[in-house]
Amino acid sequence: FLPGTLPKSTIWAEPGFVMPWGTSVTIWFWESRVWDRQKPLESRDKAQFSITHVTDVHAGRYHCNYFSPTGWSEPSDPLELVVVTGSQGKPGLSALPSPVVTSGGKVTLQCASRMGFHWFILLKDEEGQPSWTLNSQAATCGVTQGLFPVGPMTSSLRWTFRCYDYYSNTPQVWLDPSDPLELLVSGTLLRPTIWAEPGSVMPWGTSVTIWCQGSLEAQEYHLYKEGESRVWDRQKLMELRDKTKFSITHMTDVHAGRYHCYYFSPTGWSEPSDPLELVVVTGARSQGKPSLSALPSPVVTSGGNVTLQCASWMGFHRFVLMKEGESQPSWTLVSQSVPTGGTKALFSVGPMTPSVTWTFRCYGYYSNTPQVWSDPSDPLELLVSGVSGKPTLLTQQGPVVTSGQSLTLQCHSGIGYHRFPLSREGAPDPPRQLGRQPQAGLSGADFPLGPVRPSHRGRYTSYGHRQSPQSKGPTATHLPFLSLGQLPYIPSLSVQPRRMVAPGENVTLLCQSQSSVDTFLLSKEGTANPPLRRRSKSRAGQHQAEFSMSPVTSAHRGTYRCYGSSRTSAYLLSQPSDPLELLVSGESSDSRDYMVENLTRMGVAVLILVVLGILLLEAQHSQRRTPDTARS
Repeated sequence: FLPGTLPKSTIWAEPGFVMPWGTSVTIWFWESRVWDRQKPLESRDKAQFSITHVTDVHAGRYHCNYFSPTGWSEPSDPLELVVVTGSQGKPGLSALPSPVVTSGGKVTLQCASRMGFHWFILLKDEEGQPSWTLNSQAATCGVTQGLFPVGPMTSSLRWTFRCYDYYSNTPQVWLDPSDPLELLVSGTLLRPTIWAEPGSVMPWGTSVTIWCQGSLEAQEYHLYKEGESRVWDRQKLMELRDKTKFSITHMTDVHAGRYHCYYFSPTGWSEPSDPLELVVVTGARSQGKPSLSALPSPVVTSGGNVTLQCASWMGFHRFVLMKEGESQPSWTLVSQSVPTGGTKALFSVGPMTPSVTWTFRCYGYYSNTPQVWSDPSDPLELLVSGVSGKPTLLTQQGPVVTSGQSLTLQCHSGIGYHRFPLSREGAPDPPRQLGRQPQAGLSGADFPLGPVRPSHRGRYTSYGHRQSPQSKGPTATHLPFLSLGQLPYIPSLSVQPRRMVAPGENVTLLCQSQSSVDTFLLSKEGTANPPLRRRSKSRAGQHQAEFSMSPVTSAHRGTYRCYGSSRTSAYLLSQPSDPLELLVSGESSDSRDYMVENLTRMGVAVLILVVLGILLLEAQHSQRRTPDTARS
């Protein structure tokens, strides 16, 4: 047509232009008008048409042609002018299964919306035309989606996309775009290093920093969390440096998972870092922490093994054992059911070396949340016997004490140690710890146990422990800790051949009882040595045991007591026998005692002889006087 030769169009509505809600209306129009025209005032090969305020009225497909003295040109290729309204909710764009793609691989991008749009459009950043347009398909819960296959991917390019949606009756009126989605294409550059500070196992609500170190050529770092359909975070470098950090200010279960980081340089993408497993410990949200114990005991000989048991009534599917000072789990085991309820796991630890501190905690978690752990158990320190000087363990009362008696165990050493742990044989509980600053060079420690109760019975071990790398580790001496007064009889104690003996002689202490006794114990007052034990023998209606000391030395001198014991309660004793003092000559004090006793005996003998002599002289004198009297 020729411009200006046709009349302007007319538009009207039936039955009217003011209509009630829900009624129908028909709009009639006849379009014969050219949208715009430009008549150049000078010779040029282009013209501009300005739209000062774009609205949906301007959306559509445009062509242009020009008129010359020879007539009209053919129309140009169409230009589709789209208006983004921003009037309704924007769609979501995600990568399936992951935004991480290997070089040359493919990925599916999902554009989804709850608004029920008919069409979805995928647009790659820096490109003027849509990359793909798809008809929508129904998903779940009233969501419509479009699935766009993208690839093959190359690691030398940036792959950032947005998606839009629109209704089929307004194909040039699009809604707000999705957030941008950038795909990570693994390249051939060296992989970066990833780590967490202060650690990868963090309590609930604390802050943690994830560091990623790559190359000085890196322009941007990306952090990816496994299982997520989008990049977790990104950092664009504003200055030349080879690392960056990603901060989490409040750790929750949302942040728990496995992370990788990447960097982009002018030559493309790097390989992914090794995985970083970030674990959150539930803290106040936990319903109970597991317990950790050592079987059979937390005391282990150097080079030996021990079994650690982690147990909980919460029914955790797996248990994790962590060694203090290490950022990664030492062991992870599937739990096993406990007949009384709950679950447990048994960890075999060893071989043990005394030059290292062996302190452990354990955690529990459920299989569907492997990075959300329970509160840790109380710490358990294993004691490894070394080869340095043994400390001495004793009590003021000796190794045998009475129920209800206040007791303090004393650990002493001629070698300076940093601390003195004390353990009880067969008890899975962690040892008691006493010590001061490392530079103090402690020579001993006291352990007040309070009034003796049945629960205190057992065999105790004290250790000296040094923290220096040259330390040979803890070493031990043993103290049988016995209580008495529970068995209703009192044995008797006698000595053969006599209480006073010379060095080299043979002496036997005889412990007897008319009551049934399994074992007799002989204790010497004032010594930390364990009591001597002898199995009871029945003879002439008596239960008895002989304790031979051959040959006797001055070390045997002292006061002894005898006790009876039952095999069913090894640390329950009878009342003690009356004390028996054994005297041994040969040392200065013993010689004096022996000499005094001999002098006493000699004095008595001399006195007797003197008296006898006097009586004899008087008798003789009386006999002489009798004849004299008769003569007179």
